[in-house]
Amino acid sequence: MDGTVAVTSSANAALFCILVGLHPHGRGPILTEPTPHVAPPFLSREASSLRTALLCVFLAATAVVAPLWFRGDASGHDFLFHLASWMDVSSQWHEGIVYPRWAEWANWGFGEPRFVFYPPASWTLGAALGAVLPWRMVPGAFIWLALAIGGMSMWKLAREWLPGPQATAAAVLFAVNPYNLVIVYYRSDFSELLAAALLPLLVWGALRCARQEWRCVPPLAAVFAALWLSNAPAAVIATYSLALILFTACAVRRSLRPLLPGGIAMAGGFGLAAFYILPAAWEQHWVQIAEVVADNVQPARNFLFTQANDPEFVFFNWKVSWVALSMMLATGIAGVWAARKRREFGEIWWTLMALGATSALLMFRPSDFVWRHLPKLQFLQFPWRWLDVLSVVFACSLATAMSCMRKRAAWVVGVLLLAMTGATATAMIEDAWWDSAGAPVLSEAISSQRGYEGTDEYMPTGCDRSELPGNPDDETRLPYVSSTPAAPVEKFDAATGSVAPAKDVRLHIEQWSVEHKAFTVNTAASVTLALRLLAYPAWEVRVDGRKARFEQHPVTTQLLLPLGPGTHRVEVRFRRTWDRTAGGVVSALIAAALLVFAGALRRRRRNRAA
Repeated sequence: MDGTVAVTSSANAALFCILVGLHPHGRGPILTEPTPHVAPPFLSREASSLRTALLCVFLAATAVVAPLWFRGDASGHDFLFHLASWMDVSSQWHEGIVYPRWAEWANWGFGEPRFVFYPPASWTLGAALGAVLPWRMVPGAFIWLALAIGGMSMWKLAREWLPGPQATAAAVLFAVNPYNLVIVYYRSDFSELLAAALLPLLVWGALRCARQEWRCVPPLAAVFAALWLSNAPAAVIATYSLALILFTACAVRRSLRPLLPGGIAMAGGFGLAAFYILPAAWEQHWVQIAEVVADNVQPARNFLFTQANDPEFVFFNWKVSWVALSMMLATGIAGVWAARKRREFGEIWWTLMALGATSALLMFRPSDFVWRHLPKLQFLQFPWRWLDVLSVVFACSLATAMSCMRKRAAWVVGVLLLAMTGATATAMIEDAWWDSAGAPVLSEAISSQRGYEGTDEYMPTGCDRSELPGNPDDETRLPYVSSTPAAPVEKFDAATGSVAPAKDVRLHIEQWSVEHKAFTVNTAASVTLALRLLAYPAWEVRVDGRKARFEQHPVTTQLLLPLGPGTHRVEVRFRRTWDRTAGGVVSALIAAALLVFAGALRRRRRNRAA
């Protein structure tokens, strides 16, 4: 119970910092008057509001991660996937590979092109934290940072129309909203948590662009790109949400003008992230990407309160469903209460209502037609992922409702919110799966070169990874290269751990790194080498300095290399494909264009001021 006590005490402190500043009708916090020589009063008030928001958000984030200090890691559905990615990237950095593409130790050392398809922000941040912290501390540090970023992003958005205390309330409510707690304690989807932290900034930038504030185009483009570089499902949500915000602004203003700056920002964001998006899109036909929406991860099977034959699957769905329903009810009640200020807020009000209504409707089965026909929407897998957007509306609506109340009523609401958040967190903490062995076990598996389990959707086309050699319980690692007498590929036995060695074959490994493998082989007869590597089109093989064709096992797609008698030197390199080069060039050009655009706007403002 130590973790629960820490959660309650930290949350109490965070909410107290908010409530002591609440005034009737949102007049602002009680502040000590600044001395005239330090700063003008309005600057001091803004700085004090920022400091208060930082303190409260940091306390709230600390409250969420406090149980990890006592119980270990909340080992959710995606925990091992992310932790393995962080460790793999960290090991590649030690080899001098700044931007990895190939996950070397996935599939028990056969590898997979995981980092071509999975957005880089989360695994870069996780690996960076692992470079300065023990691995057992990295998940908690990642969660804390993501929640802190999310809280301050919400504060930035809420300050557009709310006084300091209510903006701080929105920041804390967003940081510890129930869906964030689901991600932290149940799902361990670190990349989605990071992407969700940026959604308030997306709304902020879109609203500014809708008001024809052209100086906000580069920041909005950067935020949009950061979302695409954080989590692909959240990026799809962000794309549709941005379009919805712009069209809502057009309806409110009765003009199509908001589409121009918003559209430019969206295009700029796609361009900034092209170094990831273009290779991921182009190389999809090289892998079994359709496995992303196979079986129980199809949207049609994951609407709220679903029915299925798998009791464990249904049980989790219903837990998330009750969280979603409670957030919808709270948002609806707060929205009705705050409706009296809709004329005052105008465009912001209608934007939040459009986002809230759309995200709520898309979680229920009647929206199945939309899921089947809108491009890429099915790759969200779970319709309740729209809770990322609803969380923004949830926090804004509750904070706005509090600004409409008298001080005493705001206190009561604040205490109720604290109690409900604490109760929800406590229930999830007690129900979560806690494990302290994941990090050390994975670290040892990588350092011993035995590797870890891979993922179906990143397997080369035709690969059945269940037939790959390797056993997670086997402490021995497979050889880098095995050999067999020349024979039809169909006769190879991949399930034995290595193919039968041929006679009079001598191998000498010169180098076996992530993207470069070199060895010599001397054989008296024709042989076929079986490498501890999956055949992927980006691999380039040279034998005695000449480019050579390789084969693949028909079941496992293990890379096979036929060789004639004699002594040969073999080199295998992970080449830079055209799509990666093109993506990098596009990103560089768009970044330069946005910088020039921002500089031109700055000079224009200076000229006007002069």
